[in-house]
Amino acid sequence: MIKVLITDKLAQEGIDLLNSMDGVEAVVKLKISEDELAKIIGEYDGLIVRSDTKVTAKVLANPGKLKGVARAGVGVDNIDVPTATRKGILVMNTPGGNTLSAAEHTMAMMLAMSRNVVPACNSLKSGAWDRKKYMGNQLKGKVLGVIGLGRIGMAVAKMARGLNMNVLGYDPLAAPPDAEKVGVEVIDNLERIFKEADYITVHVPKNEQTLNMIGAEQIKMMKPTVRLINCARGGIINEDALYDAVAEKRIAGAALDVFPKEPPENKRFAEFENCLVTPHLGASTEEAQVEVAVEAAEILVEAIKGGAVRNAVNAPSAAGSMPPIVSRYAELARRIGTLVSTITTGPIKKVGVQYRGTIAEAAVEPVTLNFIIGLLQQHFDMPLNMVNVSVLAKERGISIDETKNIEAKDVAASFSAKVVTDKVTRTVTGSVFGGKLLRIIELDGFNIEMTPQGPVIVIFNDDKPGVIGAVGTVFGKHKINMCTMGVGQKPEVQKAILAVSLDKEPDAKAVEELGKLDFVNEIYVCKLD
Repeated sequence: MIKVLITDKLAQEGIDLLNSMDGVEAVVKLKISEDELAKIIGEYDGLIVRSDTKVTAKVLANPGKLKGVARAGVGVDNIDVPTATRKGILVMNTPGGNTLSAAEHTMAMMLAMSRNVVPACNSLKSGAWDRKKYMGNQLKGKVLGVIGLGRIGMAVAKMARGLNMNVLGYDPLAAPPDAEKVGVEVIDNLERIFKEADYITVHVPKNEQTLNMIGAEQIKMMKPTVRLINCARGGIINEDALYDAVAEKRIAGAALDVFPKEPPENKRFAEFENCLVTPHLGASTEEAQVEVAVEAAEILVEAIKGGAVRNAVNAPSAAGSMPPIVSRYAELARRIGTLVSTITTGPIKKVGVQYRGTIAEAAVEPVTLNFIIGLLQQHFDMPLNMVNVSVLAKERGISIDETKNIEAKDVAASFSAKVVTDKVTRTVTGSVFGGKLLRIIELDGFNIEMTPQGPVIVIFNDDKPGVIGAVGTVFGKHKINMCTMGVGQKPEVQKAILAVSLDKEPDAKAVEELGKLDFVNEIYVCKLD
């Protein structure tokens, strides 16, 4: 008998589905403490949670026969995924279940703002009858800017096209191949959305690149009639800048379903009639709750029974079954992917990897997959792994051109990656020395040797005396040690590169000081662990 424990409120359909399966029993225990969960978890084969239950390292310390944890929803922040992975426990989520609900809520916000639904309703309830004051706008013919063309962004775009809106779509990673087929004008320049859109909605994950993606500078570019919608993650639109723009009547309105801290401590948007706020309702429909409950039940039991593993965020590592050298190159490739992702701007147009020398004779699929994981991870809320990354890359129209050449070049074996966007082309080559030491040996045509470990700062600069000393002085001032350093030069164009691994990540002030040095052209901080 497979026993599945449910510790958060789950749609009854999911529970009924579990109990209808041969050899499966569902046990519901709500509001269970961490200590109690840790005590009984080993008695169950599977666990289904939503966001309330915290599946901590303590809970997983003695997992017994537990084989899988399913999150009925997208985020897995409440699950200690690294500990689960070490214990051999699958962690799965249900990323598609709330797509339509979140998209419909975005459209509801847009329509409610356009027709002044909330203030007009409140006005009438208070006894007034003021039709003139609440004159609205049609959506037909208006320009909608969709930032983020993943599942939810694309669903919003399709709905907007159904209302005869003109849709401009931008994705910081890559646009899905079917975007233009449904009538989305895919653009590479965000400024077009800021300048032309009547409505702007964001559907990107929250990370260092997207935090405050829309701030005061971007809002200044917008029409005074623009309306902004955020049903993705709090903080993608800077709330201070948004508040100032609404207060100064520089934009027509805003709608927020998410906040940097939830519930929000500051209720300042309540003072504006042209601002809608809702308590993170994007996935809160009966249909979505049923869908994620049923999907969680299905994928968990299927995995426990030894069937296909779907939506795993921590597929068991294949490193143990790889030859040691392939495992080391897989780690190198993941770090190169992270580095390329950090120093590359613009949507991806083309990706290629090349294996040279002895590594070209090995089975290198895990190496390529790890490179893609590093390259794409910052663009997704969920952890990527060797099971899900190929599917997610394909959804965005990203394919990998892989070549092998058994003839060595410069070193006995090497892995190279080339990523082309509309703005830049980046190439990075790395090698494993002595079967153990990971090294980057070339970056954008500059020959260097740098350890891809920990915080790394990459500086593209003018080739002139005093660069290393000036950079070292800034690091010294901020008590940052330089661990390894790679320097490359192109004397013919008087350009150089400095790549330094550090003992700790530089703060914003240190990076700002470095950026002000007169020889610096570009500067990037990369986290490679």
